[in-house]
Amino acid sequence: MADATTPPSTPPSTPPSTPPSSALGTPPSSEPSTPPSSASFWADAERHLTRYGPAFTREIIDRAAGSFLFTADGRKILDFTSGQMSAILGHSHPEIVATVRRQVGTLDHLYSGMLSRPVVDLATRLADSLPAPLEKVLLLTTGAESNEAALRMAKLVTGGHEVVSFARSWHGMTQAAASATYSAGRKGYGPSAPGNFAIPVPNPYRPDLTAADGSLDWRRQLDLAFDLIDAQSTGSLAACLVEPILSSGGVIEPPEGYFAALRQKCRERGMLLILDEAQTGLCRTGTWYAFERDGVVPDILTLSKTLGAGLPLAAVVTSAEIEREAHERGFLFLTTHASDPLVAAVGNTVLDVLIADKLDERAASLGVFLRQGLEDIAARHAVVGDVRGRGLLAGLEFVVDPGTGQGSDEVGARVTGRCLELGLHMNIVQLPGMGGVLRIAPPLTSTEDELSLGLAMLDQAIADVGGAL
Repeated sequence: MADATTPPSTPPSTPPSTPPSSALGTPPSSEPSTPPSSASFWADAERHLTRYGPAFTREIIDRAAGSFLFTADGRKILDFTSGQMSAILGHSHPEIVATVRRQVGTLDHLYSGMLSRPVVDLATRLADSLPAPLEKVLLLTTGAESNEAALRMAKLVTGGHEVVSFARSWHGMTQAAASATYSAGRKGYGPSAPGNFAIPVPNPYRPDLTAADGSLDWRRQLDLAFDLIDAQSTGSLAACLVEPILSSGGVIEPPEGYFAALRQKCRERGMLLILDEAQTGLCRTGTWYAFERDGVVPDILTLSKTLGAGLPLAAVVTSAEIEREAHERGFLFLTTHASDPLVAAVGNTVLDVLIADKLDERAASLGVFLRQGLEDIAARHAVVGDVRGRGLLAGLEFVVDPGTGQGSDEVGARVTGRCLELGLHMNIVQLPGMGGVLRIAPPLTSTEDELSLGLAMLDQAIADVGGAL
């Protein structure tokens, strides 16, 4: 018996009521008999796609598996970005593939007020993976959406509306999340949400306030920052939304002790501390959550990218007390894909693999291997100013002058381009003034051989670019 895509041997006659094809126009072809040429592909892309950020990578990606991408013209590219820093289990992981195939055939989407076992199971398991009092879970789709919901909850519970974030933050492009994002995207869109304030990033590589030994005096920096917040606030402080490691901001890791002091600043002002672990959560940094290093439990935790391992899944996790108060005040965050069973089933499979393969331990050990390789590269190339990060989230910053530490967007762009020519996809922080930082986030399933291959190509790319400067 022919399947649904097999045409009948004798096409049926056109019903009389069907308009002639000339009246309908030429229907689009969903399955061309031969793939379009590369030239026509890019012509169609340029004609029909809206540009939404950096220029598109000039490769036509045909498929992906594990740590590699495969292009339509047969090139094999090592993916050092895990897609959009999301595919922590690599591409097309067999257990994720099996879950999607099984779940989409039984239960994919529901009315948002209905529940399914995958949703309740995932909420329970996420709560079990977290310290008290984090136990209430809202499942959504993207990082921006989870931050939007978290801010909405914090404002409702505290009765305030003012939000504090890092000056190089990235929390998403929806209204409240974008208003708390300072690294890009603020100009030309009219007023942001009122009451948003930025505080300096505690960057040990480029300290703005220094102690006697020249190191970053982050305590004085934090005190001065909140002196300014207090001077500007109308008395309606609601939340502080920050990343444990600023990723889009240049892979900057605040010093140990910083988040405990920040939490105290929040407590003194009746604010809730929201940690955005879109990129650092679920084993990426060598522990299940990056906040574990500091022994600080947030009032609200947001998860996204890594939770779905490449599929659109996000979560907001908070305490029973905060959830109860929000509910009693009428908390509303109803979206089309809240509590969807398909991606929730994927989230459960992600947790299964993380636990079974001990990927927190693997990320820690591979992180040491990656860090040593990057430091070896830095020792060979004066253009590398700093290596930083934790686990399998690493940053490498290029400088024009090692003495002054002046960054170089140009070197970063050239190295990134040369890496792609060699077969390595690198993610450069593509924001103004931050283009000298490579953001490295390979899958947690990577092997040492794959990391060595990537390091070798990166080393070659830096040498080639350095020789041409």
